[in-house]
Amino acid sequence: MHIMNEEKLQKALQIAINSAKEAGKELKKHYGRVEVESKSDSGIESIDIVTKLDRQTEKFLSEQFMNFDDSIGFRGEEFGVENHADITWLVDPIDGTSHFVRGIPFCTTMIALVENGTVVMSVINDFVREETYWAIRGKGAFKDGERIFVSNRPLSQAVLSFETRLENPENIESFIKVRKAAGGILSTINCGFEFTMIASGKLDARITQDPYGHDWDYAPGTLLVEEAGGIVKNHGSNNYDFTNHNYIAANPLVFKELTQGDNAIFGSNT
Repeated sequence: MHIMNEEKLQKALQIAINSAKEAGKELKKHYGRVEVESKSDSGIESIDIVTKLDRQTEKFLSEQFMNFDDSIGFRGEEFGVENHADITWLVDPIDGTSHFVRGIPFCTTMIALVENGTVVMSVINDFVREETYWAIRGKGAFKDGERIFVSNRPLSQAVLSFETRLENPENIESFIKVRKAAGGILSTINCGFEFTMIASGKLDARITQDPYGHDWDYAPGTLLVEEAGGIVKNHGSNNYDFTNHNYIAANPLVFKELTQGDNAIFGSNT
């Protein structure tokens, strides 16, 4: 079993931060000024828009990470799995492409390092604001070198995000219950941005129930929230598996109110 020691993990983190920042400089030049293509004929623009920059950014990151250690696997949104390994990079080159092409400031580059099914390191680069967030499991969460923490607001004061498919009546019921219990619901349709806001204490939770996203949308941000003092668990579970996309990522107070007690919206996580 290939184990990433602390020294190599720190080096991998620095490579990821530097690469994301370098890619971000190029992306910002084209922010709000880029031609788009469609991935499919689904007609869902926010999901299907893709640009040459998505692919160029992913290729650049892949090359940088391969130069660092070609024994580490790589999986990205645009090109899929380039090579399998117990330790693998997981990359979303532009999370929020539809915002990126419009010049709406909810777009990020997200990177996670996964070892034997566990996310051990993550980087989220908000290239529009030129802010970089990162975490190593067990070492805390940071924004540009400054330690960050989740909020301590209760559910009644919480502003949170809820990603779900509202064409499903069961999802509508949960959404309405959360809306009534919480201080407010905010949806930017951008996982990376919302996770950084939760980890920084500006938002209070992110809930997914039958969501639209993929592994690369959730793996980086959920580790950031955990390392900022939040709780991340799959619905009805006392654990979190990043390949299970139904989860709650929240500050401890909100998580407890959502999952414990007779009136818990999402039942007991035991």
